Amino acid sequence: MESELIDYLRQRLPPHPCLRLGAGDDAAVLSLGDAADAVVTVDMLMDGVDFRLEEVDPLRVGRKSLAVNLSDLAAMAVEPVAAVVAVALPKRGGMALAKALYEGILPLAAEFDVAIAGGDTNSWDGPLVVSITAIGRTPTSADGSPTYWRRSGARPGDVLVATGEFGGSILGKHLDFTPRVREARLLGEQYDIRAAIDVSDGLAIDLGRMLAESGCGARLDLASVPISRAAEELAHRSADGSSPLDHALGDGEDFELLLAVEANTAAKLIAEQPLGVPLTVIGQFVAEQGLWQRDAAGAISPLAPRGFLHEFD
Repeated sequence: MESELIDYLRQRLPPHPCLRLGAGDDAAVLSLGDAADAVVTVDMLMDGVDFRLEEVDPLRVGRKSLAVNLSDLAAMAVEPVAAVVAVALPKRGGMALAKALYEGILPLAAEFDVAIAGGDTNSWDGPLVVSITAIGRTPTSADGSPTYWRRSGARPGDVLVATGEFGGSILGKHLDFTPRVREARLLGEQYDIRAAIDVSDGLAIDLGRMLAESGCGARLDLASVPISRAAEELAHRSADGSSPLDHALGDGEDFELLLAVEANTAAKLIAEQPLGVPLTVIGQFVAEQGLWQRDAAGAISPLAPRGFLHEFD
């Protein structure tokens, strides 16, 4: 399972003087000897897992392939700078497919002033695979030191704040979302954010990852979770009895941000709503480790992390 491999790598990979932050967060942070550190992240998307080419325009696939990386940089509140693109193309129709992918990548790169700096191209008898590595640059504080968000840093008593809405991304958002790069940069410049993560695999499972890194627990107020219309539509379509809230907690690929902030800062954020996208208080961090839910009646019970995991043995 993916989580087991990450745990193995964190124990097995040796330290390095350039590595400020390694495996286990949204991106790695490298010290290159100047004021700004480099932030590096990579995502691999595969036909049949992250998209289905027979169902979607490859331009949207290309756009998503870059957007997921920019979302990781947003989760660190850093400035995107460049990206390199590696593709494994099917031998039949590979040229046209490659051009279509880049026609999806390039407008988004231009929107966020990201240089496409190169990459690698292979062909094979298998399905399309796209792997993009994105590079960001950390902002600097008043004393010149680099600053960035981490998954660790949440403390008991902090408030859990979310951007946007959750659930039902399979109906289109997972391909067409806009990464919260600008929102994160604004928050990082104007507010004290103690920890953050982007919701790629599911609200519950990704919140659990933040808790594991921060060494505390959280109580999620179910009635406060902002549920998208797509989640309601998907629940209406589903025959498995899943509710809109079920979809909001576990669907994944919302690419919204979860933020840990001190209570007074949270109140300021909610009052000012500075982003143009809604900010909502959806819970609180607590000393008791684990993920907890509070229902509309005030009853508290454990909440199982739910979402997407790559599984293998």
